[in-house]
Amino acid sequence: MEKMIIVEHLDKTFKKTIKQPGLKAGFKSLFKPQIETFEAVKDLNFEIPKGEIFGFIGANGAGKSTTIKMLTGILTPTSGTCLINGKNPQKNRTAYVKDIGVVFGQRTQLWWDLALQETYSVLKEIYDISDSEFHKRMTFLNEVLDLNTFIKDPVRTLSLGQRMRADIAASLLHNPKVLFLDEPTIGLDVAVKDNIRKAIKQINQEEQTTILLTTHDLNDIELLCDRIFMIDRGQEIFDGSVSQLKQRFGKIHEVRFDMTQQLEVEQLDYYQHFSDLEVIKEGLRVTIQFDATKVAIPDLVKFTLSQATVKDIAVKDADIEEIIRRFFRKEIENV
Repeated sequence: MEKMIIVEHLDKTFKKTIKQPGLKAGFKSLFKPQIETFEAVKDLNFEIPKGEIFGFIGANGAGKSTTIKMLTGILTPTSGTCLINGKNPQKNRTAYVKDIGVVFGQRTQLWWDLALQETYSVLKEIYDISDSEFHKRMTFLNEVLDLNTFIKDPVRTLSLGQRMRADIAASLLHNPKVLFLDEPTIGLDVAVKDNIRKAIKQINQEEQTTILLTTHDLNDIELLCDRIFMIDRGQEIFDGSVSQLKQRFGKIHEVRFDMTQQLEVEQLDYYQHFSDLEVIKEGLRVTIQFDATKVAIPDLVKFTLSQATVKDIAVKDADIEEIIRRFFRKEIENV
């Protein structure tokens, strides 16, 4: 299978001068500055085949933005290499930018005071797109992203959802091989998010566009991503599919009991005999979170029924949000 993105031993270290308080220390630092280094990205390695939607996720400060800036050519790696469609983002800058599209959820590439269709005409000239190809692309993008209802409006008048669709269209105007999407659904309401996801999926399927997606929205990950690559403190902690993540680390289940009477403290204390179990008590409701490989549901149910009258029992499988949350809290070790 053709590899669209290849990252090998990618590192990025930043240096900063430590400023000491006081005039004397400040003067001394002019001649003998104290330098501190911070390793934002550490030995990252991954390959993304053509046509894959790659979920690149991590907590704030994990190193995602630094990595993307190296992949898009904004930053130069301290060491290691990255190739996108066979091109080095730093060395083949002019040729490389024609192969990529970039969308940042909080920043726009559109001209604020121009009508949207005029913005696309400007981008047509920048990317040197022929008239016939431009017409073909706009027809496709109008169909997928439903731009016609606001394409004559100035960019400044667009809603957040309209602007996001317009930005995605702008990034795809020159038919890039790779699309970088940074938080494309941030701040959008549920209906608009759903439309954006459908458009991303359709573009990926119809054009085989390779997509690198960063997001904090777990629904984006489950509904869009073929594969998840999770980093923390600049290092890989997981690489696999959503189903693999659930299989390996998803044995975090939940059983909820709705009681007709309060459980006493000593009754609740008995749950501590079970390992890897957390009890949450809210009035007459007791929720127990546990690792199903270490705790048997029948044992929990049997004990609880022996202690109180239960009106209702609900069992919930692990979801990806809880898995990732625990990953970031260091409750799950990557093995």
